[in-house]
Amino acid sequence: MKILIVEDEVKLTQALQFLLKKQKIDAEIANDGEEGLMLSEKEIYDVVVLDIMLPNVTGLEILENMRKKGISTPVLMLTAKDTIDDRVKGLDLGADDYLIKPFATKELIARIHALGRRKNTEYKGETFKFGDLEYDPKNLTLGVGDSSEKIPKKEGDLIEMLINRPNQVFTRDQIIDRLWGLETDVLENNIEIYVHHLRKRLEKSRCRIETVRGIGYILKEK
Repeated sequence: MKILIVEDEVKLTQALQFLLKKQKIDAEIANDGEEGLMLSEKEIYDVVVLDIMLPNVTGLEILENMRKKGISTPVLMLTAKDTIDDRVKGLDLGADDYLIKPFATKELIARIHALGRRKNTEYKGETFKFGDLEYDPKNLTLGVGDSSEKIPKKEGDLIEMLINRPNQVFTRDQIIDRLWGLETDVLENNIEIYVHHLRKRLEKSRCRIETVRGIGYILKEK
């Protein structure tokens, strides 16, 4: 696996590069936004890891540029604890996942592996439907009635899970396993952000995502 890490903390990137090499992950490093912007356009990486706060060009600007150019490489954003607005904006721009600093290295590696596997998963051509909803995983488009929009991969994984088995309660652990692929120390807030975004997209739908208190979520028709 070959990845790009755009992070301005030099000691952190050096340590990550060393640890990732042990996992047979080749990590190319950019320590400022301008270099990261240039490298991110190569489309040679399995995963791109972007810190939001970078000198010269921010991680959000790099992400936005990638998606505008049609580069679909999975992106993991690194964020500070108090930057929830940036995390939400990152998901809106097409980020696939995010990790809050400070983080455990093993969790970062697990997330990178999970995103890398999804990039290489063969698409079989099916779409998923329930009520007035239709999700196309190839193009990452969610249709609600007569309208459709492109959504981030993580949201797509979640809505695909719910559409496949409507009226079934999915626990938070099941959702974590689906969205992240491995057991990790994912905060409940991570899941809630994706659910919140999907609920906004479903405001005009006949379907809704309900919270089952203390357990998880369910997709139902209103």
